[in-house]
Amino acid sequence: MHVDYNALRIREGEKVNLAKRPTMIEPLYRSKEEYKEMLAENVRQLSTLQQVHYADNRYALLLIFQAMDAAGKDSVIKHVMSGVNPQGCQVFSFKHPSAEELDHDFLWRTNRSLPERGSIGIFNRSYYEEVLIVRVHPHILAMQGVPDAMINDEKVWEHRYHSIVNMERHLYHNGTRIVKFFLHLSQEEQRKRFLDRIDTPEKNWKFSAADVEERQYWKQYMLAYEACFSATSTHYAPWYVVPADDKKSARLLVSNIIVQTLESLKLSYPEATPQRLQELADIRQRLMREGR
Repeated sequence: MHVDYNALRIREGEKVNLAKRPTMIEPLYRSKEEYKEMLAENVRQLSTLQQVHYADNRYALLLIFQAMDAAGKDSVIKHVMSGVNPQGCQVFSFKHPSAEELDHDFLWRTNRSLPERGSIGIFNRSYYEEVLIVRVHPHILAMQGVPDAMINDEKVWEHRYHSIVNMERHLYHNGTRIVKFFLHLSQEEQRKRFLDRIDTPEKNWKFSAADVEERQYWKQYMLAYEACFSATSTHYAPWYVVPADDKKSARLLVSNIIVQTLESLKLSYPEATPQRLQELADIRQRLMREGR
């Protein structure tokens, strides 16, 4: 099946309506075996590109994953990044902020974990939680120790969007490429996955009663996501809305987008200078003599 990846990408300035974006597409594979082959090929390409990315050492790549509970963020990261050298990749999961983190601005804790050049950084949830869950539950803002004027400011979310966009622009101009994925799950599919977690003993640990409580805020979350995407998807840090009701297709879509992103950087191994080539030739001769 041909996929128009541009259709998944949110255009800069687009007014997003998630209800018009699918949570399910026709499977990209015809069988389980074909899915495994397709994913393995994407992982192979990604592994090769990551090695060149590490050696090239000009860019950093930041991958951000956001979604409702049970959308499959963990499994996408696990399956897609399975072939990447751990030395060149780090995953950070951001949950409830610590007391130290709350004593800083809302971007501080994630900025400490940004990838270095030649590396791939993965944020499983991110600074976007500060305009999503905090917007749905505004009482959290009051608990963050921010000034009262900020709590009562009707433009607080607009200000945070501006901070995020400006920060991502700064990163882009300094060599970091950012790709943001929203795993678009339907409410019905989430219900089924919650039931599966309850009914499968080895998955019980994944389930939290708080996850079910958040379901009652589904509409508010969709509105928060739509406002966020409309304000923060740019040509240099785009959002992709990935249909996530079929986990296998979601993994294939994400892996393809990452491969395309790395390919667009025109990466290459560093070329040796004439002086370096002469140095290597001299060392080679010395090593050859030792073997006689």
